[in-house]
Amino acid sequence: MNIPANNPSLKSWLEVAPASDFPIQNIPFGVFSVEEDDLVIGTRIGDFAISLTALNDLGFFKDIDFDDNVLYDETLNAFISEGKEVWRAVRNRISEIFEANNPKLRDDAKARELAIFNVNEVNVELPVFIGDYTDFYSSREHATNVGMMFRDPANALLPNWLHLPVGYHGRSSTIVPSGVPVNRPLGQSLPKGETQPVFGPSKRVDFELETAFITADANIMGDRVSVDDAENHMFGMVLLNDWSARDIQAWEYVPLGPFLAKNFGSSISCWVVTMDALEPFRCASPSQEDPKPLPYLQQKGDHSFDINLEVIIQPEDKEAKTVCKSNFKYMYWTMAQQLAHHTVNGCMVTSGDLMGSGTISGPTKDSFGSMLELTWGGQNPIEMPDGSTRAFIEDYDTVIMKGYCEKNGVRIGFGDVSSQLLPAVPLEN
Repeated sequence: MNIPANNPSLKSWLEVAPASDFPIQNIPFGVFSVEEDDLVIGTRIGDFAISLTALNDLGFFKDIDFDDNVLYDETLNAFISEGKEVWRAVRNRISEIFEANNPKLRDDAKARELAIFNVNEVNVELPVFIGDYTDFYSSREHATNVGMMFRDPANALLPNWLHLPVGYHGRSSTIVPSGVPVNRPLGQSLPKGETQPVFGPSKRVDFELETAFITADANIMGDRVSVDDAENHMFGMVLLNDWSARDIQAWEYVPLGPFLAKNFGSSISCWVVTMDALEPFRCASPSQEDPKPLPYLQQKGDHSFDINLEVIIQPEDKEAKTVCKSNFKYMYWTMAQQLAHHTVNGCMVTSGDLMGSGTISGPTKDSFGSMLELTWGGQNPIEMPDGSTRAFIEDYDTVIMKGYCEKNGVRIGFGDVSSQLLPAVPLEN
């Protein structure tokens, strides 16, 4: 697949640090504001936020066949609805504009002032209006670890797990962008050895290391998306911290699954990295030969991506510690299989829907994607640099997740998703 914007030899006339997540080969999409101004649709190269709204005013997209009014919205939803060929054409054009030898914008100081801002001087916002949110459970290692802790270790995976991508419908109203804090939730839990539940702040707040893909308009109600066509309906990916309250979850999840333990907050990174930008990092996913999925889920070729992932815990005013290093390629079920299964019953998927991967855990202890696994249910707390320990996340800790791909001298990253856990808000009598 020849995508001009992915050319590894491209250089930008904008300054880009060697270790930046946002070289000219990335060109993610997002939404930001400057001071008190309206939100604009933009992209990022290096440490510069670029207004696509302004570039359109300057005529840079006039020969691309699409409804350019979508670049004046306050979310990416309408732009996403324009479809894959438009996303690709706009991304390729941005690559041309900022290529090192293109003088048109580079040498026009007034135009640059209208379109280009230091990323530290803008407010980056939630990139899409998320109408629906689904969270999957697609890491074999994670599902096995949880099953070993809470069920028979010899039968850690439930019978359905190897046959379909397990998922649940989450709460889109509490998805927040990186930088927005989340409060420790209140709820019911059943203390060890007790027979009656208690109500109060969760004592076992956890992170879940995930990614998510953002969809385009995929189908209408009653139609389905095939596994072979599914990737054409994926706009791009973000990092996702799907916060969890393990004690609340343990009490409430039978028989219908997570509820208050999961809907109090989920944090995502703000720049959507397109599937086109990730194309050079495509790789194989784990074998699905024993058992083989049913025909509607069977795939050939490489449908995963080599994305390095990292989780850091930053206590307030103290030294941080990296507690997890994992990789998206460990996921058993692919994103295409997730979308195909999601729609096989005719469920409608629309522009801006968010599909969480589920916790991404690898085969080694340091690659486990949650505190539940890293500390094995709190039995083996993590020692922090200041001598304190963490069984789960404490008030005023900040959880930072990072992700990037690297190949042929090109690094494509997501930035980070960072969120601080604040104390619970007391229940008023």
